[in-house]
Amino acid sequence: MHKKTVCKKILIVKPSSLGDVVHSLPFLSAVHACFPGAEVHWVIAKGLEGLLEGHPMIHRLIVINKDLWKKISRAGDTVKEIRQLYRDLRSEHYDLAVDLQGLLRSGLITMATRAPVRIGFTEAREGSRLFYTRKVKGGRGIHAVDRYMRIAADLGCPSDMIAFPFPRKSAGSDRMKRILAGIGRYAVIVPGARWKTKIWPAENFGKVAAELSVRSVVIGSSGERGIADKVVSSSRGRAMSLAGETDLSELIGLMRRASIVITNDSGPMHIGAALNIPVIAVFGPTSPVLTGPYGRGHVILQTGEPCAPCFKRECADMKCMMGITPGNVIEEAEAALKAAER
Repeated sequence: MHKKTVCKKILIVKPSSLGDVVHSLPFLSAVHACFPGAEVHWVIAKGLEGLLEGHPMIHRLIVINKDLWKKISRAGDTVKEIRQLYRDLRSEHYDLAVDLQGLLRSGLITMATRAPVRIGFTEAREGSRLFYTRKVKGGRGIHAVDRYMRIAADLGCPSDMIAFPFPRKSAGSDRMKRILAGIGRYAVIVPGARWKTKIWPAENFGKVAAELSVRSVVIGSSGERGIADKVVSSSRGRAMSLAGETDLSELIGLMRRASIVITNDSGPMHIGAALNIPVIAVFGPTSPVLTGPYGRGHVILQTGEPCAPCFKRECADMKCMMGITPGNVIEEAEAALKAAER
């Protein structure tokens, strides 16, 4: 462990993804406790800024359109944007820049700050570790939250108290409160995921919703409305869809008041866990040890197939997912709902 760094201005580089940004919140909390007078800035990907907007621990969000950077047809605009970003970062005169992403893009952004202390993981990929002045061994067999907290410990910050501070405004909008008025206790169902191999059949989620003792609210992006509608149509009138109807702040508010979250391995799963809502998660090709719902009281359902976790985005049979039945999920969900009543 290094001697505690003295700094007045800090940059956290963690653009994406949704779950990864949620996993970074305990690091933010530790840095805030460690450097209470410091000004903290955060580099976030366009589309995810709603997760951190208005956060009392963050003085400035720097939003980058990283997806646009990948388009060759927009190369000219991208070069201009990157040049402006680098000038902007240098003008801030950061004392400390922390790269929690560990990829070439984030490493270059970290280097561009010219901060005297630039810290990241020894395992960082794509050569990004070449841009750090200090490297921390995160480890490959531990949860993302615990990896990030190892950098906090290296900075001399408290790393044993895990807290997930969300912005105050994420209590939810009045519109969302009106939509949910009269529904009573409810489960949030998350039937989508970024990889198709992580998606349990929508009809299975619908069968779960049909048998649950509480109503269900199905959430997802606008591109996941189709899968959400399949859940609703299989629920015998026990589920409603808000897929594509919530911004990130409203999504947090919706999940904050839920009794349980039933989900694939997805970004919203991590929001539910961070809010200490009981999570029932269906896992197949990915590892709950590395990216499962963080904390106690959550249930992971797996088939125990010897090929899992394979981390493949394509699979011919997906037997690791198909072997989990709606009955398995219903049993665990009802047990969690009863436990929450006590």
